[in-house]
Amino acid sequence: MATPNTLIFVDIPADDTNAAGEFYHRVFGWEVEGRPAGVFHRIVPGGFFAGPDGNDSEVGNLHLGIYAVGNARPHPDPAGVEPRQLNRSGRALRLWILVSDDDSEDAILQRAEDNGATVLWRHHYWKEFNGFNGAFEDPWGNTIVLWTKGGDDPQIPEGFTRE
Repeated sequence: MATPNTLIFVDIPADDTNAAGEFYHRVFGWEVEGRPAGVFHRIVPGGFFAGPDGNDSEVGNLHLGIYAVGNARPHPDPAGVEPRQLNRSGRALRLWILVSDDDSEDAILQRAEDNGATVLWRHHYWKEFNGFNGAFEDPWGNTIVLWTKGGDDPQIPEGFTRE
């Protein structure tokens, strides 16, 4: 049987990678490493995927990146290529983050807003995938969707929107 192609990384575009790294550190508590600083930053969320028994497996969570739109690395041309600006004319990256058991959608949305993000929605239930969600747009125009699992018998609080 052939081995499938595997997702290994997702990069978040920013025109200030240092500020974006600080933003994601403040909002999610993630470790952010300049590799090199100002050009590309690696986000190390930490933790491990859960195994079948619910305990940590040996598989670490995926890493993310923040890349400078002015010169997206890697590229064969050291000077980079056009375009060199954020795409603000339509939809951009949409990244989904599973909310940890010791955090909450409301707390993350508040931290995001306190650090320059715009809250797009909160308190929504999506039956198709049995999850609660809210979202924000980061200061660089990327949409971050927060996801909380609904569980076996999801109780949708009054006031939540649903689909």
